[in-house]
Amino acid sequence: MEHKNEAMTSLKDDNGQICPQLQGLDVKSVWDDVREAAKKTAQKEAYLRPLLEDVVISRVSLAESLAVRLARRLARADMQRSELELLLTDLLNSHPKIVAMAASDLLAIVERDAACSSVLEPLLFYKGFLAISAYRISHQLWQQDRKALAYYFQSVVSEVFGVDIHPAARIGCGILLDHATSVVIGETSIVENNVSILHEVTLGGTGKVTGNRHPIVRSGVLIGAGSKILGRVEIGECAKIGAGSVVLADVPSHTTVAGVPAVIIGLSEKNPALDMNQSLSGDYLTLSEGNAI
Repeated sequence: MEHKNEAMTSLKDDNGQICPQLQGLDVKSVWDDVREAAKKTAQKEAYLRPLLEDVVISRVSLAESLAVRLARRLARADMQRSELELLLTDLLNSHPKIVAMAASDLLAIVERDAACSSVLEPLLFYKGFLAISAYRISHQLWQQDRKALAYYFQSVVSEVFGVDIHPAARIGCGILLDHATSVVIGETSIVENNVSILHEVTLGGTGKVTGNRHPIVRSGVLIGAGSKILGRVEIGECAKIGAGSVVLADVPSHTTVAGVPAVIIGLSEKNPALDMNQSLSGDYLTLSEGNAI
């Protein structure tokens, strides 16, 4: 299964970088896979056929399908489905980069999540994918100085999916929010490409510091469940944060840290975000050897 198209090579992520998954990404090919999986599922499961027809089979593009899925999930008295569907469809059709990044997220989930067997499943069922997609829309609104509407989406997404991402945060592509419950990403956070984040992770600030006060997470990082990364600290490329850790200082690239407060315990794998190996390998290094962070 290849998803290549030279037209996508000019697209950059929200941090101004070329995301590897956007290079040569063919969104239509991803969409074709989604529709094929939907048709097969509709044949097997009659109870889901109306949902599949509405969200996927009757739609002409990933942009339209994603708009419909989000509208169905986020609609309420404040803004009903018909209004949301028009707004989201217009935004996604006007900003193909958002759709390309969503496609890259779909592929990342299939590649990294052993429980996921097709690109259809995240679109229909995974709140982590839907939450990051809704964030990408709110981020676009924020960039257009439509901040009240961006805050509206942040608020509703937090209530519906249990994921709270500030619309000003800068997040790259190929992102996996695994399970996603209680993930919090603050206003000045920067998350680069191909990062995997598990549930109950916080990228937060400390106290009442203003300005750049949230973490920078470089590409290829794996952040274990329940970890809290606080302040303007930098998590180096391909680092691994052990589950339940509290990180208060910079983490070097290609290292594994764990504990409260976190300390270096060894080297990380070559691509921890892709491997999704949350074990803490390597010998523990003592604070006396200068390995506290």
